[in-house]
Amino acid sequence: MVDSLLFSMVGRRFVLPLFVLLLLCWNGSGAAFAATPPKNQRPNIILITLDTTRADRMGFLGSKRGLTPNLDEVASKGVVFERTYSHVPLTTASHATLLTGTYSQFNRVIDFGIPLSPRLPYLPDLLKQNGYHTGAFVGSVILDPLDGTAPGFDRGFEVYDAGFHLRRRGADRYKTVERRAEDVVDHALGWLSHLNEPPFFLWIHVYDAHDPYDPPDAYKQKYASDLYDGEIAYVDHALGKLFTELRKHGLFDETLIAVTADHGESLGAHGENTHGVFLYDETLHVPLFIKRPLNHSAGERVSTRVRLVDVAPTLLQEAGIAAPKEMQGESLVELMKPAPHTPTSGSAKTPATTDSKDVLADRNAYAETDYPHRAFGWSALRALRTGKYLYIQAPDRELYNQTSDPKAAQNLASSSKAVADTLAGQLKDFRDKTSQTIVNLAKPDPEQMQKLAALGYVASDSSAEADDKNLSGVDPKSKIDVSNSLHDAMFDVEDARYEEAIPLLKKVLVEQPDMPVANMQYGIAQARLKNYAEAIPAFEKATKILPDNSMGRYEFGLALFETGKWAEAAPQFEAAVEKAPRWADAQFSLASVYARIDRVPEALEHLDICLGLDPNHYRANLLRGRILSLQRKPQEALANLEKAATVQPDSREAHLFLADAYAQLGRPIDAERERARAAQR
Repeated sequence: MVDSLLFSMVGRRFVLPLFVLLLLCWNGSGAAFAATPPKNQRPNIILITLDTTRADRMGFLGSKRGLTPNLDEVASKGVVFERTYSHVPLTTASHATLLTGTYSQFNRVIDFGIPLSPRLPYLPDLLKQNGYHTGAFVGSVILDPLDGTAPGFDRGFEVYDAGFHLRRRGADRYKTVERRAEDVVDHALGWLSHLNEPPFFLWIHVYDAHDPYDPPDAYKQKYASDLYDGEIAYVDHALGKLFTELRKHGLFDETLIAVTADHGESLGAHGENTHGVFLYDETLHVPLFIKRPLNHSAGERVSTRVRLVDVAPTLLQEAGIAAPKEMQGESLVELMKPAPHTPTSGSAKTPATTDSKDVLADRNAYAETDYPHRAFGWSALRALRTGKYLYIQAPDRELYNQTSDPKAAQNLASSSKAVADTLAGQLKDFRDKTSQTIVNLAKPDPEQMQKLAALGYVASDSSAEADDKNLSGVDPKSKIDVSNSLHDAMFDVEDARYEEAIPLLKKVLVEQPDMPVANMQYGIAQARLKNYAEAIPAFEKATKILPDNSMGRYEFGLALFETGKWAEAAPQFEAAVEKAPRWADAQFSLASVYARIDRVPEALEHLDICLGLDPNHYRANLLRGRILSLQRKPQEALANLEKAATVQPDSREAHLFLADAYAQLGRPIDAERERARAAQR
């Protein structure tokens, strides 16, 4: 093999003359030259995170569905960890744990929009400080640091490829709030092709398995009966392209490749359709394998229970970098060493396994979710996997023997009270010892809330921390149908299926009539159908319960505006702007209502603010230009109206208003041209 010689400069693509290739391949004995990395050179590292991916869909973990041939092939060259557990069933929070090597109660990223503190240890930053080129390529707005959904995640990265934006009505979700796996891989390969020297750290995040399950057409047809499986198969196909290119350019053998998932998916288990609420294995047991440089330890399987918090210190040790003392995970390197082989009669050796040496060394796996509390006002949940038990701290606490009851069907908390009490104490002690408060929680802004809604998540203005107070309230087990219905309704609203959303939202509101997000979603659905008599009371209730909810105040203002209640709409928009001054649409809406109630100077002020935030805002340009034109200031109006006509060339209004401005300026030919264009619209 000539990979390390031909491509020791990472990603450099060129063709050598044939005679040079022959010389490089020849080692004097007719054999190919064995690629060996220079001594003391840090290995290239690729971390791949598969969003919302269950362990039981992976062939390398025993699945017979045949979904992951490419991942299985790479896993065969690495170390497979059979029992790996996530700590939070939410994307942003789980990735924070994975990349910092700290628990949620330490890093405080328990929900969306909470900044990743610069005081936390962070794998990409540590690698960058030690000479690595660093690039991140993510598949969803949920990990976009630039819009506030995952602030701070870009620390240490030379390139962080995200750039997602709010999905407007009718827009393609794969060009707004997420992108397909093949696009993520293509972007990553483009970055690799421009690197000039090793080592590099590449993080690839693929989001496809997250609902709604909508794989590309070929996979949608093949897996019509199980679209979730179709998403998994498609992701495997996309990653196969990555592995092929790595081999083609001599990067595969020398590179450490770690593949895992942030969390799984319930798919109806325990009544939960998706994830975020419960802490059972369906959402917390995740795949993990690590292919080491030159395929060291290939074929090893580790049955010891390990955790995502262990991944960062492991990758640092593989890179020869000491893990900071703040990291709470433990390196897995010792577990990756080949196990002793015991001869058996009739065969030379048994397959390599670590069962005999480390089952008793299972690592306790802690998990928590504050999502039920922050999104719905229910109790938060915490869990501890230790020994053979799964213990879940809830209003109706749970205890399962995972050896005899892997599906967690028989709750032993009442019949084994002493065991449950002991594990409750251990859970509390562990959490107390691993907590800190260096980071304050943040509130998502309105655009974050809209983006989260587009992904099926409930965002809350609550800034309450995940402490013992959050363990009181309704047990999520008794309300999971409410969560499922609201989740489905939010996707319906996002995709403009308002008639389908309304009965689901009515069902939720029967159960929880005072839930702000359900009232707000119900109001939005009715307002989009122009049923303002239904929408306005729902908005009124939502904003009364949560007066600081800027999205609720904004939607309430829109409904009032549409019914001609302009004076009543003004304070709603004012409240939205006060809470979110950088929200361009809110600034425009406030300007619009001011223009209607004869507060024109103030309207122009807010239009200027809006255009400062978004110079291409069509409606703001149109309104500002029209106001100035009506004030007989056509020269000042011209730039805005021309911009409006450029941004939306099919707008009849823009061309008519522009024609009026040209007429005032004594430019009849231009005015007639714009009138003709308006007539064609």
